[in-house]
Amino acid sequence: MPQQRYEFRVSGRLSERAQHAVGNFSEVRIVPDPPETIIYGAVTDQAHLHGILAFLEKLGLQIVSVHQLPDETE
Repeated sequence: MPQQRYEFRVSGRLSERAQHAVGNFSEVRIVPDPPETIIYGAVTDQAHLHGILAFLEKLGLQIVSVHQLPDETE
């Protein structure tokens, strides 16, 4: 199944623990953009997306927005 690229914006900066935990996902890029942090990552399906959102919330991160990014091949 093709992966879709997503942008997850969370409030504030990620702690070292959160950066390490999020960094364990494949194809993840973390970009500080004060006062938020942007996390770019690949999502395989809706269940995967919900799992990522639950994981971010479990880390205590406040999710500001989630956007599917355009396909890079377009």
